[in-house]
Amino acid sequence: MQGVIFDLDGVIVDTAKFHFNSWKTIASEWNYELKYNDNEKLKGVSRMDSVVKIAGWAEINLSSEELECAANRKNEIYTELCSKLTPEHILPGIISLINQLKANNICIALGSASKNARLVLKKIGLLTLFDVIVDGNDISKSKPNPEVFIKAAKQMNLLPKNCVVLEDAPAGIIAALSANMKVIGIGKSNELHTANLVIENSKNLSINLLNQI
Repeated sequence: MQGVIFDLDGVIVDTAKFHFNSWKTIASEWNYELKYNDNEKLKGVSRMDSVVKIAGWAEINLSSEELECAANRKNEIYTELCSKLTPEHILPGIISLINQLKANNICIALGSASKNARLVLKKIGLLTLFDVIVDGNDISKSKPNPEVFIKAAKQMNLLPKNCVVLEDAPAGIIAALSANMKVIGIGKSNELHTANLVIENSKNLSINLLNQI
C-alpha cells in the first residue's frame, strides 16, 4: 500500500443528513416525499444525476434548465448547512488514521463526487493534510464510474493496484474495484459486501488494518 484515497461524505464527516434535508426540500416542491431509502440510492452520485433521479421518482418532466436550477438551489441549501461544520464533526478514527499514514510516508488523497469537498475539508480543518484532492469539479463521470479514483492515483503518481480506497457507498465500492484498487467498506456489510473488507465503524480504522487487505 502506497496511497489511500478517502471518500468524503460518510467516511471523513457525516454530511449525509445535510444532503438528505437539502434534497428533501427540493423534492417536497415537486410533491414528493423523499425517504431515507431514496437518499441511500443517491450516495456517491453527482448532483445533476441525483436531481434527475428525484425528478423521475416524482414523475415530473423538467427541462434541462429547470433541472439545473433545482440542483443549484439544493447546493445553496447544502452549503448553508455545511457552514456550521467544525472539526468536532470529523468521524471517529479518521484523524488517527491520517496521522499514522503521514508518519509512514503514505500518500493520502480525497476522491469525492462532491463539488463542495474543499469547503467541507476547510471547515473541519483537514484541507492542508491531503496530498491530492479530486472532487466533482475535476471529473465528468460520477461513481460508479472509476474516473475520480483513477485521477487521484495518477495525481499521486501511483499505480491503482497500490492504492486502498475507503468508501461508504455501493457506487463507490464498484468504482474502486473497477479502478483495480483494494477497497474497505465502512457501514453495513449487507450493502457493501463486494468490498475487500467491511467494517461497521470508522473508529476501527488503522494502518495495520489497511495493510491486511
